[in-house]
Amino acid sequence: MVNMAPREPKPAAPQETLITEPLREAIGQRYLQYALSTIMHRALPDARDGLKPVHRRILFAMRQLRLSPEGGFRKSAKISGDVMGNYHPHGDGAIYDAMARLAQDFTIRWPLVDGQGNFGNIDGDNPAAARYTEARLTAAAEMLMEGLGEDAVDFRPNYDGTLEEPEVLPAAFPNLLANGASGIAVGMATSIPPHNVGELIGACLHLIRTPDARDETLLKHVPGPDFPTGGVCVEGPESIAQAYRTGRGGFRLRARWQVEDLGRGQWQVVVTEIPYGVPKAKLIEKLAELIGAKKVPILVDVRDESADDVRVVLEPRARSVDAEVLMGTLFRLSDLEVRVPLNMNVLIDGRTPRVCSLKEVLRAFLDHRRDVLIRRSRNRLGRIDRRLEVLEGLLVAFLNLDRVIDVIRYDEAPKDALMREDWSRDHVRATSEKDYRTPPPGEGELSEAQVEAILNMRLRALRRLEEIALVTERDALMAERAGIEDLLEDEGRQWDAVAGQLREVRKTFRAMPRGARMTELAEAGEVAEVALEDMIEREPVTVICSRMGWIRAMKGHQPPDAPVKFKDGDGPRFAFHAETTDRLILFGGNGRAYTIRVSDLPGGRGMGEPVRLMVDLPNDAGIVALLPHVPGRRLLVASDAGDGFLAPEDGIVAQTRAGKQVLNLKGARAAVVRPMEGDHVAVVGDNRKMLVFAAAELPEMGRGKGVRLQRYKDGGLSDARGFALADGLRWLDGGGRTRTVADLGEWVGRRGAAGRMAPRGFPRDNRFN
Repeated sequence: MVNMAPREPKPAAPQETLITEPLREAIGQRYLQYALSTIMHRALPDARDGLKPVHRRILFAMRQLRLSPEGGFRKSAKISGDVMGNYHPHGDGAIYDAMARLAQDFTIRWPLVDGQGNFGNIDGDNPAAARYTEARLTAAAEMLMEGLGEDAVDFRPNYDGTLEEPEVLPAAFPNLLANGASGIAVGMATSIPPHNVGELIGACLHLIRTPDARDETLLKHVPGPDFPTGGVCVEGPESIAQAYRTGRGGFRLRARWQVEDLGRGQWQVVVTEIPYGVPKAKLIEKLAELIGAKKVPILVDVRDESADDVRVVLEPRARSVDAEVLMGTLFRLSDLEVRVPLNMNVLIDGRTPRVCSLKEVLRAFLDHRRDVLIRRSRNRLGRIDRRLEVLEGLLVAFLNLDRVIDVIRYDEAPKDALMREDWSRDHVRATSEKDYRTPPPGEGELSEAQVEAILNMRLRALRRLEEIALVTERDALMAERAGIEDLLEDEGRQWDAVAGQLREVRKTFRAMPRGARMTELAEAGEVAEVALEDMIEREPVTVICSRMGWIRAMKGHQPPDAPVKFKDGDGPRFAFHAETTDRLILFGGNGRAYTIRVSDLPGGRGMGEPVRLMVDLPNDAGIVALLPHVPGRRLLVASDAGDGFLAPEDGIVAQTRAGKQVLNLKGARAAVVRPMEGDHVAVVGDNRKMLVFAAAELPEMGRGKGVRLQRYKDGGLSDARGFALADGLRWLDGGGRTRTVADLGEWVGRRGAAGRMAPRGFPRDNRFN
């Protein structure tokens, strides 16, 4: 049979609402929502319990798993999985990393997670995978959550609304400052170093006694941070006070070290504590780089002899080295001294980000503890009232036992019958000690809770001793109830109770193995600035550089005829005596001057190293000159185009590998770099014409093209040198003999002249050898 009923028309699809708004406003509004979410739910800690949401959820999930300090361990993968599935819908890797940090005793001052397995180390190694490690809560973590089951804090639905999680933990101690925090939000960040709990509680007790206490008085209780890796805080008291007063600043933290005597005048430095947050492996790597780069010549070796403790050995070059100078230099050049920032940007009441002072952070914690006390007291009061209600019903049953038994035995609905019965009638029994009759409210009727308790009572509880125990319990609860009511009505009693709780917490923490202060507070000693040359042992060497640019330093001042080996096809170019404290000036054909420390040169056992590995000398630029630096000396520099000037040597000393541009060249190259001697300059060109002119005609410049030295029709400048006119001009002939021309009248002229042909016997290469 076909249904011929007309079909009902389909409802029209709802029309989509089109919202038009400027792109600037749309992006700004959505980015603001993202920023607020990052600030409140990810990056900044709460001032009350000092935790970020991920840490709070980890601890709460472990509590739900009953991972108490006395219980067993559970797999970290199980914990991170529960946290991700129930409370924190983010990656399990991020959750595990956060949990691992809570277990690292070198990262936080008071670990909140007791880890079993590889949770990383002070060297900087990462924790093992979550499937290999196990964890449980610590006693400090239990203190943070004490009172969660007593309505101490508000709960909120989790991300999918199936469970509830605490908005904040009760926090029995100021965890924000005790363990510190760090995070980067949108447009703001936080960085709080850890502190000692005993000192923080001392400051809290002082703030309870004196609510308007000054910041200076709080510093008597909290003199500075207390890092889990120890070290020595050398920040000045004024700077520390300013940082705690404003909430912004920093602390200079140094490694703890000592000199270890090895006998026979030998010694070494042993570092036993490194600064907070510095991976030991990277620290040793940096020290090894300093040794390899010869930036600290008085240090020759660094060794890591650490086992369970930190032991980094620094070996000086010689017994005459000053240990204070050595460590002062390393403090400046390595992470043996770091600056730990302070930026107390936290969430007040879990909503408002603000940079707070030490006093404001402690006040937020104390106000939270008072709120927790009041809420737990009210919760306890409600539980006492419910128990007293049950106790009154049980006492009525004891005083009217026969009637209760009759009702239960013969009535078809004993619960309703017991609730309808008027127990205020005069059929109660009395004893010689006391009349236990206390008619319940409601004209002698029992409540449903009281009747349920009576019906659930066991027969063996009908003994006389049980009745006395009920009376004793009722009296004790009544006394406790009166005390709680007095507490809730008097703010002074509330603060006294908070102070008492804090004293008990302080006593617990002081009994822990890490309860004493670990970071020493000291003044930074005055260490004189020592130049690198002063740290180098002064020794004679012979610098040798080959034609192909391989350089080395042989020990001692070698004679000119000493045998020296070179690579095949290579030969000597420069050779001169120097000392290990000297610096060398290398002048390239590109007109740049480079500086090389003699102490950085390789030894003379091999063929040396290419000089281009030490300075940024281009491959197409040759080495024009290599000479030891003499302070106050002037150099005669000239290009092959015949331009030059006098350059002060102190001004061309370079501090970087790139060197300094001294001679400006346009299509030319540097040809001459010689120390300026005497009062005249002799110039010879490729055309063998020589000119002698007064040195006073040359300008003194730090950089430039210079002035014309000699005029040429063909070719350019071949060589130039300074000399004393009264002593005559000397050169070496082809046979190695020294020849001197005393009368130079026919070659003396003005700078820029063409000159005359060189004297008879002048070298064929047109150079003053």
